[in-house]
Amino acid sequence: MVSVDAVGSVPTPAPFSARHRRLAPAFDHVLAQPPGGLAEMHRLRGRVPFWDPVIDEIDGRRIRVGDHWLIDFASCNYLGLDLEPEIMAAVPEYLARWGTHPSWCRLVGNPRLFTELEQALAELLGAEDTLLFPTVSHIHFSVLPALAGAGAVFVELRAHHTIHEGARMASTRGARVIRFREENLPGLARKLAASDRNPKVICVDGVNSMTGNGPPLAELTELARAYDALLYIDDAHGFGVLGERSADELSPYGSRGNGTVRHLGGDYDGLVLVGGLSKAYSSLLAFVACPPEIRHFLRIAAGPYTYSGPPPVASFATAQAGLRFNAIRGDVRRADLYRRTSRVLDGIHALGLETRNETGFPIIEVPLADPDLIEPLGTFLFNRGILATMVPYPIVPRRETGFRISVTAANTDAEIEELLRVIAAAADRFPLRRAADGPETGDG
Repeated sequence: MVSVDAVGSVPTPAPFSARHRRLAPAFDHVLAQPPGGLAEMHRLRGRVPFWDPVIDEIDGRRIRVGDHWLIDFASCNYLGLDLEPEIMAAVPEYLARWGTHPSWCRLVGNPRLFTELEQALAELLGAEDTLLFPTVSHIHFSVLPALAGAGAVFVELRAHHTIHEGARMASTRGARVIRFREENLPGLARKLAASDRNPKVICVDGVNSMTGNGPPLAELTELARAYDALLYIDDAHGFGVLGERSADELSPYGSRGNGTVRHLGGDYDGLVLVGGLSKAYSSLLAFVACPPEIRHFLRIAAGPYTYSGPPPVASFATAQAGLRFNAIRGDVRRADLYRRTSRVLDGIHALGLETRNETGFPIIEVPLADPDLIEPLGTFLFNRGILATMVPYPIVPRRETGFRISVTAANTDAEIEELLRVIAAAADRFPLRRAADGPETGDG
């Protein structure tokens, strides 16, 4: 067993609950609420250097927090386009033409920036149409309730937290929320058959943000069509990284980066694909790929289209420049990403550690055998110069509490090797879960 004292001496701030001034009674009532399932996150906030750190400077994939430099394995800028000079250079021309921000809501004014990008995305995806929103969260909180109406939302238990939040919002409009596990599709079939509500919407991740795995798309598609359900896929982590398979592909990630549906050989019949440009394309934009009739419905039914402010002009500039980069050099960049990810996975497997990643996609979670040690483990990684995403319960099941590594094409080979050295040192000091222990199972 490791003690907190054994992991270093980086100072940590005072606990979140500490207060040195009087607040209005109304704030006291807010702060007096029990944290419930978020107790572990509440406990960590303000106590540890790896939680909510202020980043003062970046240098490639190295970041500075105060006077402490770390290698960044928490970024989701998978293709490294956030650091690409030619993409940054595209911004001034757009600013000169459009200003910094088109602050109309889209119902009042639609700059051509939107329609040009929507057409380019539809062409890349091979979809009939797309509709842009500021973020994927905006989509889950507005599009999902609009699609579900007073019907039923079937949410995969491991789907992203914001999908579950969107489902809860759908429930306030009268929808029934039913949860299932991808490992138990016969159970989902029984739940679909038992439901007399319509519309039915089945919600899953494209690439899961913790396991790095994709969905059983063919089986889900068959179920959705059998029960007249809409399949709703959040491809925030897949779009830009995965693409259609071809004989001349440069890596198993496929070609063109046009998303998980194309990568798994699916189509958009009865399927709504939600994707974001904030990860692979490093731009604050998100889209819904859907038929034109659904697009027109969402323009009225989804609140952010009618009421929200749009993304900044710089996001349109970097998105369009990123699409041009993708068309010419995207597959080479994805091949670099695959090679670096494979090296990390090979190193983790050589240490005998468990990870649920079965696909080779660039999201790798390493769980602790003792979830109570997440605080000293996170501090250990931080002190050793590694910024990873610490994942306490309830972000993941308690048995899978640990840390997540996000590999990007901008990470150097030397940084990858340093990461593996630090993980090996962590494995010597902490009870990281071993592959022989096996993953968690259960029904849904």
